[in-house]
Amino acid sequence: MAKLDIAIVGEINLDLILYGLPLSMPTERELLGSGFSMTLGSSSAILAHNLSVLGARVGFVTKVGDDTLGKIAIDRLGESNVDLSRVVRDTKTGSGVTLILPHGGERHILTYPGTIFELRFEELDLDYVASARHFHMSSLFLHRGMRDKIPELFRFMKSKGLSTSLDTNDDPEDLWASPLAETLPYVDIILPNEREAQKIARRDDLETAISRLSEQVSTVVVKLGAKGATAVHGGKRFTAAPAKVDIVDPVGAGDSFDAGFLSQYLRGRDLPTCLEYGNLAGAFSTTASGGTEAFRDRRKLQEFFDQAATSKAAQ
Repeated sequence: MAKLDIAIVGEINLDLILYGLPLSMPTERELLGSGFSMTLGSSSAILAHNLSVLGARVGFVTKVGDDTLGKIAIDRLGESNVDLSRVVRDTKTGSGVTLILPHGGERHILTYPGTIFELRFEELDLDYVASARHFHMSSLFLHRGMRDKIPELFRFMKSKGLSTSLDTNDDPEDLWASPLAETLPYVDIILPNEREAQKIARRDDLETAISRLSEQVSTVVVKLGAKGATAVHGGKRFTAAPAKVDIVDPVGAGDSFDAGFLSQYLRGRDLPTCLEYGNLAGAFSTTASGGTEAFRDRRKLQEFFDQAATSKAAQ
């Protein structure tokens, strides 16, 4: 395989999405959903899949169980031509799985971690990861098997000349503590949503949070959902309006934004272009169920981006 553009160390699991259930669910009742979808899930795997579809050479390091769920997830990711040669297999622990219950603009997210918690620093092929131009990690707080080593991992990648990025995603314990503070000095780009930015910075308003994060990370990119996205670098602020689509499912939109943003960053494009593509990729992902299903239809993907380019040229 040609030199990797990006190496991602992260988690993989399937998303089981059950639509149409009430927000408040009584016990001891059989509640009927209106729809169901099983898709490739997890922030890291969604990013790897969609980034590869967008043309990047992606290497993905993860741990997966020796079971049916793990095989389906790996096979689905492999369809996008992500290099999976360094995937670690676990014969003792089952693969993780996430059950998502969407309720309009809100959702329940229920996860059995399984092998997500089990990937160890010692199992990583560091030379392979360092062979890429860029290193990324998502779901910082889920990687409990190597929690204490994550700052060392980022520090090592920086010492090898890689640029780095981080999307913390949520902290299930809502502590936002170690290893976050120890890792940030080695992060070039941080990609939180609005709530995560405030949690990371320990600030109650977004603007103060962005200002605080900008003191710690050179490029701060905040995903604002229906309000688009904003970024700060070198004291300059950039914004991008959201792309308008008919939303089917917002699951994975933030991870797809990361894919669009990083696809252009890896090509050396400027921040406004990276933000624009991030918004487009995030919006396109919402046109189908789950975070990767839309990207599996490459014809529609190309049509979507071509139409966006045409609309921009006409303005």
